[in-house]
Amino acid sequence: MPDAYDFNDARDYMKRAGTAKMPPLIICSAMSGGMHGKELNPALPETPEEQAAEAKRCYDAGASMVHIHARDPDTGYARPARRTEDFLEVNRLIRAQCPDLIIDNTSGGGMGLELEERLSSLDANPETSDIDMGPFAIALKLKARKAPLSGRDADEVLNDVLPVTVHETEERARRMKEKGIKAIPALFHPGHWSMVHNLIDKGLIEPPYTFAMMLGMISSSLPTPDAFLSMLRDAPKPYQMFVMSVGRHDLPMSTMAILTGQHVMIGLETNLSHAPGQMADSNARFVERTVRIAKELGREIATPAQAREMLGLSATPTSYT
Repeated sequence: MPDAYDFNDARDYMKRAGTAKMPPLIICSAMSGGMHGKELNPALPETPEEQAAEAKRCYDAGASMVHIHARDPDTGYARPARRTEDFLEVNRLIRAQCPDLIIDNTSGGGMGLELEERLSSLDANPETSDIDMGPFAIALKLKARKAPLSGRDADEVLNDVLPVTVHETEERARRMKEKGIKAIPALFHPGHWSMVHNLIDKGLIEPPYTFAMMLGMISSSLPTPDAFLSMLRDAPKPYQMFVMSVGRHDLPMSTMAILTGQHVMIGLETNLSHAPGQMADSNARFVERTVRIAKELGREIATPAQAREMLGLSATPTSYT
C-alpha cells in the first residue's frame, strides 16, 4: 500500500511519476443528502430499497464507500430520519448486496433535528461518520412534492443556519470514539481547522486523520484551485482528504483531488446534473466518470479492502444481520 502523499513536496511528486504512485483513489458515493429528493431528480434514492440498489450500482462501478442519509418514512421520505432503525434498515440492505462496501452514516442529518436525533445514526453502527466542524448557512427553495410523492404539499423556502457548537463537535467525536466509529471531520472553510485542533488536543480524534472538504456552498470556501490548495496546506499531518463540491464545481474539484493524492465524495447529494442541461440518471454515473478520469490520469482506484486499510478500519466489514 503506498504511503501517505504530501502534495507540498515537489520532489516527492516527481518521484511518484505524477499520480501513478499515489495512494489508490477512494470513491465515496453521497447518494441522496437530507434535503432535496425526487421532486428535483427522480433518480435520487429515498427509500431503503432504493438506497441499497443504488449503492450496489455504485459499488459495481468502483465506489468503495457510501455516505448515507436515511429518510423518515413517516414523512413520505421527504425529510431526514430521526430514528436508529431507519439507518439500520438501510445499512442492512446495503450490506446484503455489497459485502465489503464501507458504510458511512451521517451524524449531521439535516435541518430541524436536535443533537440526540442527529446522533441516532451512530447506534446503527456505521463504520465511519462525519462531524461538521462549524455552523453553515442555507438559502434554498425546497419544491413541493407532487403525487405520487408526498411529505411537502407546497414549496418551502429555507433561509437558516444549521447550528454547530464546540460542545456538539466534541460530543459527536466522543460518541464515535466510544463506539469504534471512524470520525471524519467535515470542513467548510479554513477557520474550521481550529475546531479540528480542539478535537486533536482533547484526544477525541487520532492519526492518521481523515477529513472531508466541502466547497461551493453559500457559506463555505469558494470552489477554486487556490482555496482547495489552501485547505490542504493547513491540514494536520498525517491526513487524507475527501473532496466534495456543489453542482458544476463538482467535476473540477474532484479532478483536483485526483491530482493531489486526495479522495472524492460525489453524487446526487450535491450535484443533480451529469453535465450542463443533462440531468443525472444515477449516482453510478458519477462514479463511472471519476473512475475513467482517474485511470486516464494514471491513478489506481481503491478496492474496498484497500480503502479499509487506508482509513484504518477493520478488514472485517461490520455485519447488520
